[in-house]
Amino acid sequence: MSVKRGAGVKQKGNLGRWWNQRYLQFMVLPGLIWMLVFNYIPMGGIIIAFKKFKITKSIAEAPWVGFKYFKEFFMDSNFTDVMVNTMGISLLKLFIGFPLPIIFALLINEIRGIRFKKVTQTISYLPHFLSWVVLGGILTTWLSKEGVINDFLVTFHLIKEPISFLGNPKYFWGVALISDIWKELGWSAILYLAAITSVDQQIYEAATVDGAGKLQKIFYVTLPSITGTIAIMLILQVSGLLNSNFDQILILKNQVNITRSQVIDTYVYQVGMSLGKYSYATAVGLFKSVIALFLLLFANKTCKKLLGRSLY
Repeated sequence: MSVKRGAGVKQKGNLGRWWNQRYLQFMVLPGLIWMLVFNYIPMGGIIIAFKKFKITKSIAEAPWVGFKYFKEFFMDSNFTDVMVNTMGISLLKLFIGFPLPIIFALLINEIRGIRFKKVTQTISYLPHFLSWVVLGGILTTWLSKEGVINDFLVTFHLIKEPISFLGNPKYFWGVALISDIWKELGWSAILYLAAITSVDQQIYEAATVDGAGKLQKIFYVTLPSITGTIAIMLILQVSGLLNSNFDQILILKNQVNITRSQVIDTYVYQVGMSLGKYSYATAVGLFKSVIALFLLLFANKTCKKLLGRSLY
């Protein structure tokens, strides 16, 4: 009897807490509705990956083909290039692009001039607010043979002749990496700066009393204090290894560099929207999602074991 009474009190307490926070709860509703409509309801369409779907007929009328389209993707002549490009670009962004915002945040935190600090932050995260359509146009102009990049390199005798950076496949991975860093470096550093500012200043004062220098404070105070934030961002980055920034790649790729620029996302878009192979494209997208799930579980378990921090 006491157990039932305790459960009832707890339920009543939860309802009362929800009612007291009703205005805050209502503010969450638009986000929940958006997620339901665009993320969860469309998941029912995953079934067409196992059916021979045609847009002129309903999903129920489509014949069942099982894992046919998955096998086709694995046997596709583009499979190797697509996977190599996807993993290559993503791993570069992971090993080079991921640590840079952390380093940048640490450097920004050491700036004592408030005005200079604000100007530096503003300039660094301004590119984030420009779409890849705009940045793609800028980069296409800058990276052309008559662009400012080639003018600079030729003027300072770093190269003998102008290079078509987007017209030569071997430069594409570097262009994708550097342009992504340029666009997101400052914005990504904001999260780490917020974590750094929450560190107790008394710890720094104690480190100063013990004779610690700036580098020692960074390695023994700042970094250990923001390990949780770094671990969570690392888990999310690893789980998204097969996501190569669709907007960026779609804007920068062309028929000349396609051998090094075609990734899973653009391949799905091409076969799905351009060629109308909806079942095949869904199968490829589902394959990517399954791999992402395993990467998420692996990264979460690894971070929990090594750093003692995880998403769950």
